[in-house]
Amino acid sequence: MRLTSFTDYGLRMLMRLASAPDRAFSTAELADEFGLSRNHLTKIMQRLALGGIVTTRRGGGGGAMLARDPQEVTVGAIVRLLEEGQPLVECFAAKGGDCTLTGCCRLKSRLRSAEAAFLADLDRSTLADIALPAAPGVRAMAGTGV
Repeated sequence: MRLTSFTDYGLRMLMRLASAPDRAFSTAELADEFGLSRNHLTKIMQRLALGGIVTTRRGGGGGAMLARDPQEVTVGAIVRLLEEGQPLVECFAAKGGDCTLTGCCRLKSRLRSAEAAFLADLDRSTLADIALPAAPGVRAMAGTGV
């Protein structure tokens, strides 16, 4: 199973926000820290805001911060939100994709079960469990995955 970079970067941002839940972080600050595109992070932040995970504020003193207590947000909920619209396999797509095995496939139910087990395991961890260390000067390493 592979998560999209959209989800990977979203998790990294949330790990940083969870390290200081009362502080606002600018997208520019997070992009610099993680060595990522500011535009890409802005799109991720918008999805997280629409999902009620973060709140954002423009202008001086603005930025993004967690909308809820990190102990109330499961990693599974974050992955579901950020992976929305990204089916595990083509036949899981809303329109069923172009699979020629439809109707006789024995794999689909097993993949659905595996995906459900994966997300159920992630539901056992919260954002508080994966928060980055709060110590000043701790920097995330870009390109290392979560």
